Amino acid sequence: MELLYKSTRSDSAPVTASKAILKGLADDGGLFVPERLPKLSCSIEELSKMSYQEVAYEVMKEFLTDFTEEELKNCIARAYDQKFDTAKIAPLREADGAFYLELFHGATIAFKDMALSILPHLMTTAAKKNQIKNEIVILTATSGDTGKAALAGFADVPGTKIIVFYPKNGVSPIQEKQMVTQKGANTHVVGIKGNFDDAQTGVKNIFNDKELAKKMDEAGFQFSSANSINIGRLVPQIVYYVYAYAQLTAEKKVKEGEEVNVVVPTGNFGNILAAYYAKNMGLPIRRLICASNENKVLFDFFQTGVYDRNRDFILTTSPSMDILISSNLERLIYKIAGADANKDVSLMNALVKEGRYEITDEMRAELADFYGNYADEEETAEEIDLLYQKTGYVIDTHTAVASKVYRKYKDQTKDETCTIIASTASPYKFTRSVMNAIDKKYDAMSDFELVDELSKISKTAVPNAIEEIRTAPILHDTVVEKEEMKEAVLHFLKMEA
Repeated sequence: MELLYKSTRSDSAPVTASKAILKGLADDGGLFVPERLPKLSCSIEELSKMSYQEVAYEVMKEFLTDFTEEELKNCIARAYDQKFDTAKIAPLREADGAFYLELFHGATIAFKDMALSILPHLMTTAAKKNQIKNEIVILTATSGDTGKAALAGFADVPGTKIIVFYPKNGVSPIQEKQMVTQKGANTHVVGIKGNFDDAQTGVKNIFNDKELAKKMDEAGFQFSSANSINIGRLVPQIVYYVYAYAQLTAEKKVKEGEEVNVVVPTGNFGNILAAYYAKNMGLPIRRLICASNENKVLFDFFQTGVYDRNRDFILTTSPSMDILISSNLERLIYKIAGADANKDVSLMNALVKEGRYEITDEMRAELADFYGNYADEEETAEEIDLLYQKTGYVIDTHTAVASKVYRKYKDQTKDETCTIIASTASPYKFTRSVMNAIDKKYDAMSDFELVDELSKISKTAVPNAIEEIRTAPILHDTVVEKEEMKEAVLHFLKMEA
C-alpha cells in the first residue's frame, strides 16, 4: 500500500517518498510527514535473526513505498558496508545497568552516519525515478556532526554538490578539522559568525527564497537538504531502534513484547522523533526520555507546554545539542494537534514572531510517553568520570548528558525497565572535554596527544576518522557573516550577478 507524504503547514496535494526526499522541505516551508505511521510487517522474533541491513529493509520499505525492492536493497547495501568498523553496524554495549546503543561506528564517528551513509543513494535513486535533469545542491546547517557526515556521504557523488554552513566558534576542534579537510570537487564548507540557530535559519531562508529557486532552475540547479528536516534522514534513524530491540531479544536480555525505555540526547529532536516513530510502528517502547544540555528549551517545553527560545544561547561541551530551535519538533506538534496544518502554522508563526508558543492541554496530554530532563556542564563531566571509574567504559559528552538524565529519571521514578541509551558520538570526537572530565592533568596535552591517551585508557583503537585528519591539509577556509550565506551559495555555484 503506497504511503504518501504531506506538509505540516498546508493541505496541499501529498507527494511520494522519493519526491519528499528530493525536495527536503515542502514548498510552503513545512516538513514532510507520512499520511499514516505504518506498522512493522514481521515479528520481533524474525527481526532478531536478521542482519542490520535486513532489518533496515524491513523498516524502510514500509515508509519508502515508491522505491522498488531492488532499488532499496541496493541503497542499503551501498550505505552499510565496510565504511562501518563493525559488522553489527550499531552494537549494544552494556554498562552500569543500561544498554548503550553505539551509533558512532561509521566513517565520521557520529550517529549522523547512520542516515547520511544512505541519503545520497536514496537521493540519486529518487532523482532518476523522477527524471530530474538538474544538479542537486545539498544545503545543510550543522551543529558539528551532520556537516562532516553529509560531506563524506555526498563527496564526489555524480549529479550533486554540497554546501555546509557551521558556527565558526561553536563546534569542537576535531569536528571542525574533520569538515575543513574534506576532499571532493563538489564539496564546500563555510564557517559563519553566529551560532547554529543562525546557520539553520539562514539555510531555511535560502530554501524559501522563490526568486532564487527560479534562478537556480534556469542555471540547472535545485536545492535539497541533508538536515534532519529531510524525511530521507529520519526514516533510516528508525531502523537502529528496531534493530537494538531485536538484538536485546536475541541475547535474551528482554522477552519479546517486554517494554524498554529509550534515552536520547536531543538538540534538533530528529533522533528522538525516530524512536517515537518506532514506537508507533509497534516497537514496545515505554518512555521516550529526552535529554537536554544547558540549552534546555526542550526540557522546559515538556515541563510547561511552552516552547520559548527567548533565552541566552550557551556554548557547551556537547555542541551538537547547542540548539534553541528544534526543527523536528514541528513534526510531533503537527501530530499531537490532530494533523491540523492551520494550528501548526499559527504555532510556528508565533515562534518566528515572538520566539515562543504554547500548546493546549489536549496536546500536552498526547505527550505522556515523553519525559524530559537536562544535565548541566558539571553533571556531564561527572557522569563521564563516574561511568569510567565504575566500568572502564568511556563515553562522549552528548552520551553523558543522556546517561546523567537517565540517572535522574531512575532516581525520580524508581523505574527499573530495561533501558537503551543512544550513544551518539565517539569520545574521540570530543577528546579534550572527555579527558578533562576524567582528570584535569590531561589539559596540558595537545589534541592529538589526548587522542592517543584516550586510546590507552579506554583500550580501544583510534578510529580511522581521527587518524586521517592528523596531518590532513585545510581545504576550506571561508568564513562569512550570517547575513552573507546566500552570497556564499551563489559564489560556490558561480552564479554571482
